[in-house]
Amino acid sequence: MLVLVTYDIAVSSKNGARRLQQSAKICSNYGRRVQNSVYECLVDSTELQKLKHEILSVIDETQDTVRFYRLGNNYKSKVEYYGLDNGTDADGDLIF
Repeated sequence: MLVLVTYDIAVSSKNGARRLQQSAKICSNYGRRVQNSVYECLVDSTELQKLKHEILSVIDETQDTVRFYRLGNNYKSKVEYYGLDNGTDADGDLIF
């Protein structure tokens, strides 16, 4: 399923810059960045639970916000974009 993950980290607070960096690293392990603090993650339900656990262990819920939008398996008809798409195809092979 495709999950859109967005977060807003209070970088002016104590350890905010560190939480921001950790959140980005966690999300990039599961998907691709499509905008600042926005990731498209193609995951199954087990991976989604792991992603949630990891990111919720990093953020400060009194100052930060994270949202998970589940677009499901038929996401291709639900996602439109215009302009540059600098990411990779979520269904394609990743070769480094």
